[in-house]
Amino acid sequence: MKKLFKAGAILTLMLLMYHVGFAQEGIAGSYYTSFDGTKIYYEVKGEGFPVLLIHGFSGTGQGWKNGPLFNDLLNAGYKVIILDQRGNGRSDKPHTDAGYAHDAEAKDIMGLVSSLGIKKYNVVGYSRGSIIASRILVLDKRVQKLVMGGMGDAYTNPDWPRRVHAYKALMGDTTFHDVDGMIKYIHSNPLFDVTALALQQKYQPSTSKAELAKVKIPVQIICGTEDKDGGSEEGLQQAIPGSKLTYIPGDHNIAGKSVQFSDTVLAFLK
Repeated sequence: MKKLFKAGAILTLMLLMYHVGFAQEGIAGSYYTSFDGTKIYYEVKGEGFPVLLIHGFSGTGQGWKNGPLFNDLLNAGYKVIILDQRGNGRSDKPHTDAGYAHDAEAKDIMGLVSSLGIKKYNVVGYSRGSIIASRILVLDKRVQKLVMGGMGDAYTNPDWPRRVHAYKALMGDTTFHDVDGMIKYIHSNPLFDVTALALQQKYQPSTSKAELAKVKIPVQIICGTEDKDGGSEEGLQQAIPGSKLTYIPGDHNIAGKSVQFSDTVLAFLK
């Protein structure tokens, strides 16, 4: 019983330390109130041409600091913007369908950019961040260049099985084993808001190949050589006129944090 109490006390202390650190680190950033009243946490650092980074599923903007790209962009003279998408991190986590439907996440980003007085900017997305970036690509003419990392063409299908299975599994359905790894990871962290994450999967937007065919700005697609999670990267390149496709070492979880990813992004933005 003493050992059980001690273990529980340690876990409570760890969670408290996490939240305290979370609050202290949050001093560096600000909150933007989006179109529906949802508060979105963001940070802006550096000067120069703005580059906005969009994190993946269940992540936060702080995840960009775990790889070299964040500091490499700053050292190259860019203004870097990171945010926690709604339902994640420090941002509000709506538990309603309306909180995620109709491009809510893309609207958050476009509204944030407007609030900062930015007239033109570049975007880098990774994994689900690339899916949201794709919506911005077709909705916001202020975007000058866009990088899509860790994503193929599967998301262009509104009925993408992986998305559907992830939503149903997060809601308690145990019949879809292709997302077991994701679900195990989500349930291993008591700080994740499972309802918010489920709604993000339910209303995850698709961008049709017909929409992508109209894109006229430069687009760089980056895929890890061992990344098979997001469909065909060649199919995505073919869907976006003039887009570039670059392969770098690593699987889905590793490639986006690599030096090669950062180097490819910087070379493209220049």
